[in-house]
Amino acid sequence: MTIQAILITAIRIFFNILEFAILIRCILSWLPINRNNFFYNIIYSLTEPIMAPIRKIIDRSPLGGGMMIDFSPVIAYFLIAIVETILISVIYAL
Repeated sequence: MTIQAILITAIRIFFNILEFAILIRCILSWLPINRNNFFYNIIYSLTEPIMAPIRKIIDRSPLGGGMMIDFSPVIAYFLIAIVETILISVIYAL
């Protein structure tokens, strides 16, 4: 296995974990659980650095100021996919 293949596999695993963590966080937000739960804190600490800046941008936009639905997970999925594609393309080009 080449270094290129190892890097690509590591990138895909990393971004799959991020996407899964965002999905789990969305599901947990619908459930009446204690927010001081250890599992919830791990998911929150993995996803908040990605979702907080997106949420701030959405809140400042003219369309997002009064929305009741949080679209930051959807936007995070798109951004994660774009960054993953760019990184893998760069590694293939090397």
